[in-house]
Amino acid sequence: MSENRKFFVYGLFVLVGTIYLIRLLYLQVLDNTYETASNSIRAVPDVPMRGQVYDRYGNLIVHNTLVYDIYVTPSKIRVVDTLALCNALSITPTAFDSLMKIAKAYSRYRPSLFLRQLSKQDFARVQDVLVDYPGFEYVKSSVRTYSAPVLAHALGYVSEISQKQLDAQEYPYYRQGDLVGQSGLEKYYEEYLRGQRGVHYVMQDVHGVSKGAWKGGELDTIAQAGQNLYTSIDLEIQQYADSLMQGKAGAVIAIEPSTGEVLAITSAPSYDPALFATRDFSKNYAKLALNPYRPLLNRAVMGNYRPGSTFKTVQALVAMQEGAITPGSIFSHAGAPMKCHNHGGLTGVNSAIQWSCNPYFYHVFRRMIYANTERNTYKASAIGLKKWHDYTEKFGFGHKLGIDLPSEAIGKLPNVAFYDKWYGENRWKFSNIYSLSIGEGELLITPLKLANLAATIANRGWYIAPHLVKGVGKNNNPLPEFKERHETGVDRRYFDPVVNGMEMAVVRGTVSRGALIPDIVMCGKTGTSQNKVGKDHSIFIAFAPKENPKIAIAVLVENAGFGGFYAAPVASLVIEKYLKRHVDRKAYEQEWKNKNLMQNVIIPKSQQPKPKEKPAPPKPEATIVKQERTPNKLTEAP
Repeated sequence: MSENRKFFVYGLFVLVGTIYLIRLLYLQVLDNTYETASNSIRAVPDVPMRGQVYDRYGNLIVHNTLVYDIYVTPSKIRVVDTLALCNALSITPTAFDSLMKIAKAYSRYRPSLFLRQLSKQDFARVQDVLVDYPGFEYVKSSVRTYSAPVLAHALGYVSEISQKQLDAQEYPYYRQGDLVGQSGLEKYYEEYLRGQRGVHYVMQDVHGVSKGAWKGGELDTIAQAGQNLYTSIDLEIQQYADSLMQGKAGAVIAIEPSTGEVLAITSAPSYDPALFATRDFSKNYAKLALNPYRPLLNRAVMGNYRPGSTFKTVQALVAMQEGAITPGSIFSHAGAPMKCHNHGGLTGVNSAIQWSCNPYFYHVFRRMIYANTERNTYKASAIGLKKWHDYTEKFGFGHKLGIDLPSEAIGKLPNVAFYDKWYGENRWKFSNIYSLSIGEGELLITPLKLANLAATIANRGWYIAPHLVKGVGKNNNPLPEFKERHETGVDRRYFDPVVNGMEMAVVRGTVSRGALIPDIVMCGKTGTSQNKVGKDHSIFIAFAPKENPKIAIAVLVENAGFGGFYAAPVASLVIEKYLKRHVDRKAYEQEWKNKNLMQNVIIPKSQQPKPKEKPAPPKPEATIVKQERTPNKLTEAP
């Protein structure tokens, strides 16, 4: 019996030992739980490269340069020698304290951005040093790099996401310190450009030394680069338009009429987009924001201006469509409260456009407003304005065109409700709104809409919403909204007299003779946008060639004066450069480039420097001086 008990005890020990050995084999060989317990697991985000940006011919406009961002987790840091760490990171102790304060305010237990955009060389210098400082880690990132200092407003910029943007996320994709598109194409196409973040799980010991990938990288995900943007921009034409606007304030927008693709978009003055792709972003932004000429303002899509005489083209087209006039209608100057340019007799719409006759379009607009059976002039004016407004709105005025830039301004196309609020219902009539007849008064339009107007006339009655990107991910793959055709509702036949008048305006009309392009038929219309202060703005819209147009353009030069002398030269040179790929009129080109009109630009009061206060005069010593009384010159004799 005792012998059996002895074998039972031996067998029990063998069984327990066998189970122990099997468990040990499982823990050390088959399972990595023990390995995990002795090492911490750190999730290292893999930030994807943003999509690159190309022009219409495949030239690179924006690409990425690899940099490294340093993150810190305040609860984990152990800094023995702050000065040595600061020297390694090339920052001051004061800056170190400020950055740590920001990090702790965000979270003591979550990593947050500490130092951004270390180059490869800088990172190689500090990589080994960081091993001695637990709580610091690095993440690969990238910085936007530009092939040329152009398109700052259109491209936009990326910067660190704000707390407000973090809180507003529908899905938790971004984290503190991430870069996000803040304006321009970078913002509009953010979801396409940003890509998809990946993550690598890394084991590290108690000293923060990496021990390799966890589970051999089995759970890692690879970052997916953002999609590239293929723009419609002609980089050569863009640079040329920029050069013509040096020393001037205003905008140039060129469009391919048949597609709505933007060929060039300039807002002047501008800045180098690379200024916003450095660690000095805040300093550079503040400097530009204080510039009195407002280089941060995208005048092309945000500037609101009266269209002036360029709007007469719309008046003529709407009036003919409504039946208020015919192509051969003639009006005298009698009764018109506005002056006219010196010209001979008119033969109809075409010559009225050619010479930009103010009284003619006063009578055209008056006839439109009263083209109804209502006898009460107040009610008749409201009926007429509503019909006029409905037609004019179809040209893209009074609402956003929908360009792929997030900052487009609506402008102002006054309607019945607008004047009812201003004057009171049934208390206004044509005599209160006649300034609209020549594109003045309460009418406000962006340069973008002027370019779209030129494209609409070039197409004889329709347009596709202007857009800068013709392909997302691959070329010739625009968003669906940029394929839709918008009709004005004006019959094609009514465009002929307007187009003929625009052709004659260039050949022998209101346009400077120097703007004529050899071997190219350009159709254009001048405009002078009135200002209460300073010189008027110079405007010109055009397209070429007359038949099968390839380019439509609008140019606005602030505080320059008559449109035919200042805006027209820029437009004609850009058109020639685009269609011929060179400019024959070299002397004319150089003459315009040499013009500097910035001294004419009116600086808003909010941007004007405050006058320096004169120092107070020194106080006189306290001495008693007997002074004679000076008589009041108004009431007393001397």
